Amino acid sequence: MTPPVLALDALTWRVGAVPIVDGVDLAVEQGAFWALIGPNGAGKTSLFNLVSGVTRATGGAVLLDGRDVTRLPPHRRARLGIARTFQSSSVFPTMTVAEHAELAARAAGARHVTARDVAGLLDRVRLGHRSGDLAAGLSHGDKRKLELAMLLAPTLAGQGPRLLLLDEPMAGVAAEETGELTAVLRGLHQDEGRTVLMVEHHMDIVLGLADRVAVMHHGRLLAAGTPAAVMADAAVQDAYVGEAL
Repeated sequence: MTPPVLALDALTWRVGAVPIVDGVDLAVEQGAFWALIGPNGAGKTSLFNLVSGVTRATGGAVLLDGRDVTRLPPHRRARLGIARTFQSSSVFPTMTVAEHAELAARAAGARHVTARDVAGLLDRVRLGHRSGDLAAGLSHGDKRKLELAMLLAPTLAGQGPRLLLLDEPMAGVAAEETGELTAVLRGLHQDEGRTVLMVEHHMDIVLGLADRVAVMHHGRLLAAGTPAAVMADAAVQDAYVGEAL
């Protein structure tokens, strides 16, 4: 049996005696689109930090394609295929869009990156028309798309990401840009078959993209399954009476 792309086994992170992430079990299968939801402070970004290696787990395990990566540093996990965005955009304001894509491809080991390669990569995230523009002049939504292009850049080196970790991709994005950014994410999942784990607060975005939803509450995984099943779960409803997901 093929192992899931990502498996979390009783994953735990404690600060002193306080559990921030508390015994989370989760299996993300190849090609799935999971949304991780829950109120602020539920442990969602902390879980991403554990999966990507930014934070070292105090218990449990992180497995990528069946391989235990729990003790590997972030750069080793990235080389194995874990690609991540953060809540705040991170681009170089004085570099062009195309230069970002080329730099990311070369950092991933691509030796011969042509203008055609870069154009194709940018077209995948609907940024081909902005290739010569400085990142400083991009809207927040376009900066998010540029970050996605950089996550995909290793494909130019023949080693595309196995798992995309997207931490609140819609945060700070203007309402008029969310539709196109959603379409880009849908294309990465449906057209390219990318495996995605996304933290997102906008439930319309979650329900429009995810085929699986996991709910965190006080560091624990409260429920996981199809969006319909999770939204109908009595424990989820009880936990979030009066609280926004």
